[in-house]
Amino acid sequence: MRLAHGWELAPPAEAALAREFIRPAVRAVPPAMAQRLPRCVLRLPETLENSAASQWTDTGDRIEIAVAVAGTPDHDVAIELLVCLGQALWERLRQPELEAWWRLLGAEIRAGTPGEIDEAALEEKRRLFAGRASARSRRALERYARAAFAGTAAEYVHALWHDVTVRTGPEHLDPRALRGRLELLAGWFPPGRGYRLFPR
Repeated sequence: MRLAHGWELAPPAEAALAREFIRPAVRAVPPAMAQRLPRCVLRLPETLENSAASQWTDTGDRIEIAVAVAGTPDHDVAIELLVCLGQALWERLRQPELEAWWRLLGAEIRAGTPGEIDEAALEEKRRLFAGRASARSRRALERYARAAFAGTAAEYVHALWHDVTVRTGPEHLDPRALRGRLELLAGWFPPGRGYRLFPR
């Protein structure tokens, strides 16, 4: 099944899931973001090894993404797909973009910004600040930065796809920090025609 940007959805895939969630989510991916990635081939198996929610591989000429659908709401399947795209995009960021992302995260950390964009990023953030040794670990910091970027990239496309509700609370990213992240990504990957990040 052909998707926007020349991407493909490999069979079998439930028609309603593909029509109502996968197609619109992929269509919302900004052209500049899609162009940074090779052709993407998506699979929606019932389950994956080790009970993983998703997995992806970059073969150089294409990215293969698999998202498990058993027991997962259709909307969450599409979000998991977007997180995978964010992870793949992290590997292809240019040096000025990486530097800007590190500066943004550094400012958030110095400001004591609580919470995170999603559960995966929050878990990595908590691991990073669990103790002095982990707080000094370059590897822990990179895991956190990658998870925070992937979740933010997914939420950026999610916000283009349809209206979203910003959640507040100690586990959620501060709305001002969230806006700053989304505006940064919008500068790199402007919304496609017919899409807006914020209302007029």
